[in-house]
Amino acid sequence: MTLPGQARAVVIGGGIIGCSLAYHLTKLGWKDVVLLERKQLTSGTTWHAAGLVRAMLYSANLTRLARHSIELYGRLEAETGQATGFKQNGSISLALNAERWDELRRGASMAGAFDVPAEPISAKEAQARWPLLNVDDVVGAIFFPKDGQTNPADTTQALARGARMRGATILEGVAVTGITVRGGRVRGVTTDRGTIESDVVVNCAGMWARAVGRMAGANLPLHACEHFYVVTEPVEGAHGKLPVMRVMDECAYYKEDAGKILLGAFEPKAKPWGMDGIPDDFAFTELPEDFDHFQPILEAAMRRVPALQTVGIRKFFNGPESFTPDQRYLLGETPDVRGLFVAAGFNSIGIQSAGGAGMALAEWIVGGEPPFDLWDVDISRMMPHQGRKTYLVDRVSEALGLLYAMHWPYRQFETARGVRRSPFHERLAGLGAVHGEVAGWERPNWYAGAGQKPRYRYSFGRQNWFANCAAECAAIRGAVGLLDQTSFAKFLVHGADAEACLQRVSANDVGVVGRAAYTQWLNERGGIVADLTVTRLDETRFLVVTAAATAIHDLTWLKRNQAEGARVAIDDVTGSYAVLGVMGPRSRELLGRVTAADLGNTAFPFGAMRTIEIGAAQVMAIRISYVGELGWELYIPTEFAGGVLDAVLDAGADLGVRPVGMHAMDALRIEKAYRHWGHDISPDDTPLEAGLGFACAFGKSVPFIGRDALLRQKEAGVAKRMVQFALEDPEPLLYHNEPIHRDGVRVGLTTSANYGHTLGRAIAMGYVRNGGDPVTPDWVGAGRYEIEVGLRRYPARASLTPMHDPKSLRVRA
Repeated sequence: MTLPGQARAVVIGGGIIGCSLAYHLTKLGWKDVVLLERKQLTSGTTWHAAGLVRAMLYSANLTRLARHSIELYGRLEAETGQATGFKQNGSISLALNAERWDELRRGASMAGAFDVPAEPISAKEAQARWPLLNVDDVVGAIFFPKDGQTNPADTTQALARGARMRGATILEGVAVTGITVRGGRVRGVTTDRGTIESDVVVNCAGMWARAVGRMAGANLPLHACEHFYVVTEPVEGAHGKLPVMRVMDECAYYKEDAGKILLGAFEPKAKPWGMDGIPDDFAFTELPEDFDHFQPILEAAMRRVPALQTVGIRKFFNGPESFTPDQRYLLGETPDVRGLFVAAGFNSIGIQSAGGAGMALAEWIVGGEPPFDLWDVDISRMMPHQGRKTYLVDRVSEALGLLYAMHWPYRQFETARGVRRSPFHERLAGLGAVHGEVAGWERPNWYAGAGQKPRYRYSFGRQNWFANCAAECAAIRGAVGLLDQTSFAKFLVHGADAEACLQRVSANDVGVVGRAAYTQWLNERGGIVADLTVTRLDETRFLVVTAAATAIHDLTWLKRNQAEGARVAIDDVTGSYAVLGVMGPRSRELLGRVTAADLGNTAFPFGAMRTIEIGAAQVMAIRISYVGELGWELYIPTEFAGGVLDAVLDAGADLGVRPVGMHAMDALRIEKAYRHWGHDISPDDTPLEAGLGFACAFGKSVPFIGRDALLRQKEAGVAKRMVQFALEDPEPLLYHNEPIHRDGVRVGLTTSANYGHTLGRAIAMGYVRNGGDPVTPDWVGAGRYEIEVGLRRYPARASLTPMHDPKSLRVRA
């Protein structure tokens, strides 16, 4: 077939992801779609995938995508005439110890909140469903009846046929050699058979995606690892109706395969592959066997399924597939190039994700924005350093193994650490800081006491830092604490049109010189795409401060929502300033000892920004708080940071000053019901639903993006509402995604949670719904609430006002 000279969209890669996207684009009416495959369809990773399909992932919207995959695969054969091999035998997850059983039960509760059936069963019931199983040490199991399996190659061919039926062109044997970019926007591709002009190019190139992205200057952090499985000789009792079985404590999964057993593994320490590039002739290629690497998995499997002790191995398979630094795939429009989209890095869940990911990305491309909150997998969460090979090789070797490891609360990555450090790092480490990592930044999460090892001991119960966190919370609530907030992203927005640009993007009024405005940035639907502060420094300069994790996402949104020809410059000044949070009722007293500035309410009211001197440093001080206490954030030129920290620590010794970590900050902000973007607020939530209407300046002279949608919602009433909850029982712990019940009916799930040390019990936030009717304060107040933890319900108190300092008297003291 002749290569067309232009197309509405060009899809690079003929695996199941690329074929799903082509299928869904044509379903939306885009007939002029061209898919290019360098060799043959499925020849990269798809052909050797195990074909497992799960009904649930770790968030509501990703579960929505997984559910779409299952529904799609169930109807593809009837629609296209191409067999897929799809069947829903369900799956069983086994627990071999109390911790895993706790994790599985919590997951089953979460599944219920996502409307995914999950049935707790006994060891004997698991054996009845999987008679080959040894259950002597099984503590419990969960059966997922909607899970299934499919033939990856056949399913891909069915998607390709469906795309062709509606006009797509699929060309094999065409290698993309370059991507054309002009003016920051993609314009087409070059291939070994000619060029195609297009304003939409989608990178679905699997383990080649990082290299393909670099053709356009786009950062796509992923790297291939070796993935192993064996297929046995026929096993008596291995019939076609067996569920898939997962034994995560043994790093193994089992699938019946034409009367044989396929045994696969996610071993703790993976083997990265392709560090020197992928050979040009790579197609349907197997890697060398490594029995020594796989042996521990096989030995455990022979105990778990005794029939494997006497049956031969027909096939030992080793093939590469791509993994990302955080175990979540890459989806969406790249921040680097407009019109260049990606769907890659699926971390061994490409088959189960392909249907939903193809649907969501197709709607994103056609509609111009994500169809719903996809932050979990949005490519804009990735930082530039994560695309570098030295970082990726270390990180993916750990990331693969964590797929089946215990999914502990607060678990920290151990590899590829120490990438970004604040000027306070060494001094705080000397004070016992135990660092976690976000966006490459090393941040103190908690502080070890004298004689205590500065490391985590994980649990679903009270972890070894629980008492440390309580003491840190008490310091901020009762005296004064210091927080290293350097990792917060900082953008200097300046120019003659800076105010007009930021007023249009920001829901709040950000126009007052010398004040910090807490605001949201909204999409046209009124959904919250960013949550941050904007401080006007003078007539033409503004400082935008947002979370470390959302730096690229928020910067991209700001740049792409400037008016044509606007006289605005945006500089990332994150590394120019260290930030020290000085928080607590004695913070004014402490700072008064190191500066001559007037810190009183009249001269320095809440929300004000002033330039003050501390020692030899000129510091930008902003009176604002994310912990619900009197306090200041000090923005210090990096080279002066160490001296300012020393001065503050020395001056506060007799006031009970102590360093405080991010875990305490999170606990304190949840007690004060402060929202967190990515958990409590998202593009699917409006400020009115989130209880943030106070931050919307409807009457300002420059209408903000999303204003009209909010006014319509204000008139109609909200169908869901953010509520704060406190468990009556002080013992259970909450993390998030726990179902919320009102009068025995599930009405929502928690979005974030922590232990409230000031309030003496677990505190959570979450949205509640009233069956489609408006959620009013009277309705919220009239209910009897329970929160479900590990399939057990605990009574909870609900509140629409913060349980700590509801009138913010302490913040404004």
